[in-house]
Amino acid sequence: MTTVPTRHLGSLAVSAQGLGCMGMSHGYGDTDDTQSIATLRHALDLGVTLLDTSDFYGSGHNEELIGRAIAGRSRDEVVLATKFGFVNGLGEPTRIRGDAAYVRQACEASLRRLGVDHIDLYYQHRVDPTVPIEETVGAMAELVREGKVRHLGLSEAGARTIRRAHAVHPIAALQSEWSLWTRDLEAEIAPVCRELGIGLVPFSPLGRGFLTGQYSSVEGLSATDIRRSQPRFTDGNLEQNLAIVAKLNELAEAKGVTAGQLALAWVQHRGQDVVPIPGTRRQRYVEENLAALTVELSAQDLAAIEAAAPAEQIAGTRYDATSLTFVDN
Repeated sequence: MTTVPTRHLGSLAVSAQGLGCMGMSHGYGDTDDTQSIATLRHALDLGVTLLDTSDFYGSGHNEELIGRAIAGRSRDEVVLATKFGFVNGLGEPTRIRGDAAYVRQACEASLRRLGVDHIDLYYQHRVDPTVPIEETVGAMAELVREGKVRHLGLSEAGARTIRRAHAVHPIAALQSEWSLWTRDLEAEIAPVCRELGIGLVPFSPLGRGFLTGQYSSVEGLSATDIRRSQPRFTDGNLEQNLAIVAKLNELAEAKGVTAGQLALAWVQHRGQDVVPIPGTRRQRYVEENLAALTVELSAQDLAAIEAAAPAEQIAGTRYDATSLTFVDN
């Protein structure tokens, strides 16, 4: 087994890089369970311990998939992180629930789908603006006391919410988008997390694959791929963002790595409390992503990368208008 360095999310020890599993069930077009299970097992064999999912991904399919992939393995080989909060009613728009009754209901359902007796890291997927965070985290804390959950997390939460939540029960991790083209949390949120000892779990650290340099248009993407409707991939914005990726490619070539590895190494260098969760369905990309852990970046390298991809020059918002309404500020 490959030795992957360990980092900590609060008191929870995890591999320095996790695996985001959403795309195996949701968001990026057609999926293949056999391929996904092989990739999950390969990641674990390589030393990845943190698997990240949600009850929302594929309406529970992703949790069931992971349950199948880890069946028969020692439970302490895997750090299971899942989330609750998004609710899709039949024919109704997506909404968020954070009430105490729903927290328990969602957790019990996730445990069944995963086929385990506890969840290592349980996140509120998005903050419910209609329910005090104290109620939500209080209900999550009950699950900790019962042994059904080991550590608590929040996703896309704002600084004030994080403080209020942490006052109810220690929060181990904040999962939010962080990459060279999404740096919103750097000014206020990351400093609050560090003050409170909360680890940071960047999702989409490769900009939904864009920072790998593999996409020059949306034409090759599946008709059901969510990137087709995301502002940064649309005409006008796409061209401006491609020019930034071209600069990253030049820097990557000079270091003998891929653009994706350079972008991921930049995220890994944000601190020892940072554990990105790049997602992929393919074994070779798990290997490529893990190789970013060995990419050394000097202060000069980091400055050159940030100069090539200045935050203010990224064109387009990271979500469409509807999705942005679910982000807590």
